[in-house]
Amino acid sequence: MLINITPLILTFNEAPNLDRVLQHLTWASRIVVIDSYSTDETLDILRAYPQVEIFQRRFDTHANQWNFGLSHVQTEWALSLDADYVVTDDLVSEIKALPLETDVDGYYIPFKYCVFGKPLRGTLLPPRQALFRCQKSTYIDDGHTQRLQVSGKAAMLNSCIYHDDRKALSRWLWAQDRYMVLEVKKLLATPKRELSLGDRIRKTKILAPFVILFYCLILKGGILDGWAGWYYTFQRVLAEILLSIHLIQAEWGSQKS
Repeated sequence: MLINITPLILTFNEAPNLDRVLQHLTWASRIVVIDSYSTDETLDILRAYPQVEIFQRRFDTHANQWNFGLSHVQTEWALSLDADYVVTDDLVSEIKALPLETDVDGYYIPFKYCVFGKPLRGTLLPPRQALFRCQKSTYIDDGHTQRLQVSGKAAMLNSCIYHDDRKALSRWLWAQDRYMVLEVKKLLATPKRELSLGDRIRKTKILAPFVILFYCLILKGGILDGWAGWYYTFQRVLAEILLSIHLIQAEWGSQKS
């Protein structure tokens, strides 16, 4: 199965993460990377791996970037990865054992969030359909991120991917601020009846940070992870506070205009 899969990665200034990610993809004969014109050491790291093929494209939306990447995948299957996703050895073994002939068109893969390399007990990350047939798949934009649409049957794998982001806090804050602007546009443009329970809570602007605090620490067991659990919880609460501030600003601004 592995020979029919091409890992697909998006990058922009991912030097703190990339080498660790690529070391776990040495099984791939070709890796497609779509770079948004990085200005750090990202390209130097990528060029150190002979199986990596780099394509550069100015970033506009995540969906457009991913679909551009899919157009350069030559195998039947793609494994889509953010530049801080580490593929575990167990997952590689599980994928290797998958049958070549199957009616499944996409596989969901569970995630474990890591803080400074330590996997947490539970996080907000749901399983993601990251392994899929290219010809039956396309990306669409969804708020600050993207959603993959696969036409066909889906299945779940047991082994996980580690989400292990070690970029500087200033970069995380920069990214979250951009993401929340897009999330606000989505929340305000979506009819209330179409919003999920989580998004309805977020639109209250008050409840979401407290809900996330309780959810991460207690329901997901983050308090048992020590300071790593607190660090992750603080990140998620801060992200929700940023969203609330942007929501207040957007709604107040519209009322005053």
